[in-house]
Amino acid sequence: MSAKETPRLRLEGFVAGYFGQPVVRDVDLEVAAGGVVALLGANGAGKTTTLETIAGLHSPIAGAIEVDGEEISARPTYLLARAGISLVPESRALFGGLTVREHLRLAGSGDKALSESDLLELLPELEKCLTRKAGVLSGGEQQMLAVGRALVGRPRLLLVDEMSLGLAPIIVERLLPILRRVAEEMGTGVLFVEQHVPLALEVADHAYVLSHGRMVLEGNAAELRRQPELLRSSYLGDEVVDAGGNKPGPIGPGQGSQLGGEN
Repeated sequence: MSAKETPRLRLEGFVAGYFGQPVVRDVDLEVAAGGVVALLGANGAGKTTTLETIAGLHSPIAGAIEVDGEEISARPTYLLARAGISLVPESRALFGGLTVREHLRLAGSGDKALSESDLLELLPELEKCLTRKAGVLSGGEQQMLAVGRALVGRPRLLLVDEMSLGLAPIIVERLLPILRRVAEEMGTGVLFVEQHVPLALEVADHAYVLSHGRMVLEGNAAELRRQPELLRSSYLGDEVVDAGGNKPGPIGPGQGSQLGGEN
């Protein structure tokens, strides 16, 4: 991102949590328009809290949340959705009794909505499911529908929480590259949480790692992919450094994730 370019998303001094108790503290993060950023970390690190707060489901405790340079932290969720901020939640939040086509039509009622044919170019596997109810779809099909529903409104910012949850790795390998296509073809800024770290780093431009609510590592995704020990230390609680060799200090013990195939 050039010095003059305004990021699609910027968090500065971001603090978020529940009932006034911080879960995420002092986070600085940026996502460029057309960029793909992975937010990584062990279970309980604060990743979901971060995405949900950006989407307006929780009020931030402190700090700035800016989209295209505009502060959005005081806006309700429905206005953020209208402004082009789409969240694909971990639960997928589908209506089991509605068909795929009905989900897409409900989500695409605006003037700028993506046409069904354009959406199917991005997600061709949904075509065979259009008349089927969401409740009978496979896990991979449900996830594609959840992403497709978020894309119908041509979002400026797409937030995706654990796309791979409950899915076989071979399905994840087909789904994650969709995020890259969305960024490149629609100019959408993408921030996604993912447990399959090597796959996430193949798709992302940049990555941040949270540990116990604090940012402990960030860097170019390709560079981090070449430093698995650096990533592992940030997850497992050893002293970590950033991609430039700076040491932010010791990190407390945390649970692991799927780093190089390990749990």
